[in-house]
Amino acid sequence: MSKVRFRAALAAVAFAATGLVSVTLAGGGTASAAVTLNDSEVTANLWEWNWPSVAAACTNHLGPAGYGAVQVAPPQESVSLPTSADGAHPWYEVYQPVSYRLDSRFGDRAQFASMVTTCHNAGVRVYVDAVVNHMAGTNNAGGTTGYAGTAFTGYSYPAVPYSSADFHHPGDPCPTSGGISDWNNEAQVTGCELLSLSDLYTEKDYVRGKIAGYLNDLIGIGVDGFRVDAVKHIRKDDFANILGRLNNTTAENKRPYVAQEIFDGASNNALKAAAFTGNGDVLDFAYAKGIRSAFQGSISALANVSSWALDAPSANVFAMVTNHDLERDGVVLSYKNGTDYTLANYFALAYPHGKPSVYDSFTWTNRNSSPPADGNGFVTAASCGASWNCLTQSTAIKGMVGWANTAKAVKSVSDFTTVNANVIGFHRGDRAWIGINDSGSASTSQFSTGLANGAYCDVITGTPTTTGCTGTTVTVASGTATVTIPANSAVAIHAGAKPGTDPTPTPTPTPTETGTTVAETFTVTATVNAGQSVYLVGSIPALASWNPVNAIPLTAGANNTWSATVNLPKNTAVEFKYVKKDASGNVTWETNANRTVTTTTAAQSFTSTFGTAGVTVGTDPTPSPTPTPSETATTTEVTFNATVTTTYGTNVYLVGSPASLGSWNPANAIPLSSAAYPVWSKAITFPKSTPFEYKLIKKDASGNVTWESGANRTYTTGTTATSTVTLTWK
Repeated sequence: MSKVRFRAALAAVAFAATGLVSVTLAGGGTASAAVTLNDSEVTANLWEWNWPSVAAACTNHLGPAGYGAVQVAPPQESVSLPTSADGAHPWYEVYQPVSYRLDSRFGDRAQFASMVTTCHNAGVRVYVDAVVNHMAGTNNAGGTTGYAGTAFTGYSYPAVPYSSADFHHPGDPCPTSGGISDWNNEAQVTGCELLSLSDLYTEKDYVRGKIAGYLNDLIGIGVDGFRVDAVKHIRKDDFANILGRLNNTTAENKRPYVAQEIFDGASNNALKAAAFTGNGDVLDFAYAKGIRSAFQGSISALANVSSWALDAPSANVFAMVTNHDLERDGVVLSYKNGTDYTLANYFALAYPHGKPSVYDSFTWTNRNSSPPADGNGFVTAASCGASWNCLTQSTAIKGMVGWANTAKAVKSVSDFTTVNANVIGFHRGDRAWIGINDSGSASTSQFSTGLANGAYCDVITGTPTTTGCTGTTVTVASGTATVTIPANSAVAIHAGAKPGTDPTPTPTPTPTETGTTVAETFTVTATVNAGQSVYLVGSIPALASWNPVNAIPLTAGANNTWSATVNLPKNTAVEFKYVKKDASGNVTWETNANRTVTTTTAAQSFTSTFGTAGVTVGTDPTPSPTPTPSETATTTEVTFNATVTTTYGTNVYLVGSPASLGSWNPANAIPLSSAAYPVWSKAITFPKSTPFEYKLIKKDASGNVTWESGANRTYTTGTTATSTVTLTWK
């Protein structure tokens, strides 16, 4: 956090840092989403969009464009401030949690869950802005209740519950009277209050458990990762302990992605971003500020990014041009900078530094103003135009997402060409080339593109069609192209955007259009509470594509049975589960593995018991045996526990021959957690009965790599669900 921001916000608690938080998943278990998510590192940051608007963006724009994830605002119940020094319902309300209920100014729990499912169905992961360092401030004169009506007073948050003993106080352990006076003092930064926000005692097991419970609730709904604000204000070992309690994601059965906000400006190495990479990626503030300097000066400076004093190595970075804090302080570019901002986003998507993101939010004139909302503070639909920025949906940015995805495997820049101070060009191997013109006049030059000879579609101005390009066509001959780059614009081509490669698929007829369905009867024995009913949901559109909002209602029968007959496509493998829903829309999933059946050309009946794996098909009275996890799973989870002593700022990684261990590339090595230092740990998923080689490595804050000595280690996975490997650095 910057001191400028601190001073500007102090009186009204105008800045609220995010972190992690905790609640128990209402409704129990989780579903395995039967979708394929986009193979992309690009995130769309739709900050303070409400949940239906995010869902619509995923379906209509983000998924088809190839975005890998969408980042959304904090979903927990926050304080509601109808009056404040900054007007009604300032944006920073959402960074002051009152409870861990998923009822916020962006929508309720059912809307949030529906949004997650909709985005998954579009191929887009969901990353949540997590607030766990603190709860709502103790000096909010404008309100002491949350958006769901939850009351709080001082250090008492009964809906969690948290009491005074769950927070840091002067002398316990804060060494000041309560606030932070020295931003380079680690004890103050991690143990004192940030802007009078009640600072959670994350050293305590109870608090850690509540935070992890909240995050696991989100993971159970389908959340794939977290952007964690104010991590600098949580001790590294405390945060590692919390992360170690998190479940794997439901969509991909992998560790949730973590991007940590470590505000820059500290001279203490322990408080710099590079010291936190053992717990996940970090936001790179220096990169965003460097981009601003170049686009408001000379973009030829972008040739030297590799020599900039960046916050962390590329492999550990969540990259950005701006975010909600920085754009209001003027230290980075924002939509108010016009074409500079747009061109900077093209560059960030093209340059191989970190995992790029594109930021969209509401327009503002007052740095603390509310997003467009109704009279009670609930955010209204995002309507692109005067009130909402929608750069993520523009033709050029969506084209650059495809460019970034095509070039993803090439982590270096070649033939960086400086035509003049404001016109540059470069390519990523033989995958993609871009030229950027940040001047008021068109520029024509010859560039080395690295691409094979032929015609390519400029993705800034259009897309490929079956016969040509909707925008400009660029011809490459002998690896070079003479390109005219319009004023204040860019030209970008890549190997996946050539005339005749129309990316729009031909619609596939649905089964009802072709007459190839068969009536299948589903029956489940289930005991329900008052107000609950039972529904069917599964992997294909006829079963709502795993969306519980559209699940198939079952009819109650005798002896706690529930049934429905559904038309399904013939000769098709189908996965399904049963869910319970109450009158408020709360969903309870079965906790067993997905059931699998295959339809034929004749009608069948499928009988099961809620929460128990297996299906009885037809009239066979013998129930199908319940498969054990080791019989059904094709993967196994191996936990590595490595005893390694390190110097401060150095972290331990695992690298090896399989792709899951970075394919021997130390830049892609897997970070181990130091929560039990000097033992470093990580659970990693591998195929069963598979041999591989691996080693431990150390990386310091500058990215220098030290390999352990001796021959490669070898391991062969077994057939059990889990196993453990114990190591000592050699």
